[in-house]
Amino acid sequence: MLDAIRWDTDLIRRYDLAGPRYTSYPTAVQFNSQVGTFDLFHALRDSRKAQRPLSLYVHVPFCANICYYCACNKVITKDRGRAQPYLQRLEQEIQLIACHLDPAQKVEQLHFGGGTPTFLSHDELRQLMAHLRKHFKLLDDDSGDYGIEIDPREADWSTMGLLRELGFNRVSIGLQDLDPAVQRAVNRLQSLEETRAVIDAARTLQFRSINIDLIYGLPRQTPENFARTVEEVIRLQPDRLSVFNYAHLPERFMPQRRINSNELPTPAQKLEMLQRTIEQLIAAGYRYIGMDHFALPDDELAIAQEESTLQRNFQGYTTHGHCDLIGLGVSAISQIGDLYCQNSSDLTEYQNVLATSQLATSRGLLCNADDRLRRAVIQQLICNFSLEFADIEQAFNIDFQGYFGELWPQLQDMAKDGLIELGRDTITILPAGRLLARSVCMVFDAYLEQHSRQRFSRVI
Repeated sequence: MLDAIRWDTDLIRRYDLAGPRYTSYPTAVQFNSQVGTFDLFHALRDSRKAQRPLSLYVHVPFCANICYYCACNKVITKDRGRAQPYLQRLEQEIQLIACHLDPAQKVEQLHFGGGTPTFLSHDELRQLMAHLRKHFKLLDDDSGDYGIEIDPREADWSTMGLLRELGFNRVSIGLQDLDPAVQRAVNRLQSLEETRAVIDAARTLQFRSINIDLIYGLPRQTPENFARTVEEVIRLQPDRLSVFNYAHLPERFMPQRRINSNELPTPAQKLEMLQRTIEQLIAAGYRYIGMDHFALPDDELAIAQEESTLQRNFQGYTTHGHCDLIGLGVSAISQIGDLYCQNSSDLTEYQNVLATSQLATSRGLLCNADDRLRRAVIQQLICNFSLEFADIEQAFNIDFQGYFGELWPQLQDMAKDGLIELGRDTITILPAGRLLARSVCMVFDAYLEQHSRQRFSRVI
């Protein structure tokens, strides 16, 4: 089975390195300021000519409360009035982007992230969705994957009813941990009852999919109390689970400086948490998709992985990697053909630039031939745990072993360690190596040694 995992502590300790999560290759670390709006307009024109379907990501940066572990681009404020000037500029951006696309290009995927998208009032959510429908071809038959991130403390039955009415059919719920001591240590007090109420509403209103986010490695967590959280979450029966490793990087993320590092679990305790979590989820019928993700067998991600059609982009694992991804809002990233580009991460700058009727593109990257080749290799390994050399050779007109000859000693070492099986014309990530797929992908990353590994989280 694809979801089979063999826990090997020695192998994990040897290969648990810091490295990218490969939501893209090259990663966002490679973005530079030489890419601007001209490149974006050129890419949008190509998308229009090719009539490629679209995936829209909308970033809503506001949160009413700060969570100390958070590394997202957000604005903490109790002033709900700050949303209106932002929405005004966001709607301007939507209009500027849409006029370079064909109105017939279907939006197969839509995702609202943040921040806390439900920071917006009901009227503001209606206003934003109406503007999106005016300028993009959103699907009206509920066949699209239209998701939104939910903070149960910011949503109730009426909110869930509104979201369903507006066309959303997937929800991702931030939970992190249920233990009150852990919640106090990270300033996120959230009861099981609040979370259950949102899930009950989503099921009653026939949302198609429910995802729950958990984090292990937070202050005051122990293997025992985190196992109790996982047990309660299993009872909620989400379709998908994301179980993230907390990366404590207070030098980069200011809110994390409020966390008492003496209260963080030890590396050994974190490993035990992960091992127990995997055992609990597999026993409950979930499949390991890869990285931090688990899904029930009838979920689209699990089915796509079985059929070797799973993909990965800035929204994580997806069945819509064939779409051009349009990022809207402060810090949002787009992937259109071979172009990556990102909006300014500074809210004031984002709003000021759009006030001049210009797009707020601040940096990006145009992939070259080597980037495209390595991206295909990494995508196959991280999504399917296997790679057929012939697929790459035919797509890129190369000899695989010749092209990557200098990497062969590293791959052979991984094969000796039992991480992978290195065949004459295949690479297969073995059950003991599936938790370490990022480490295998890193071998093919041409940029990795140019940057400090401290920029990235550890694999486990």
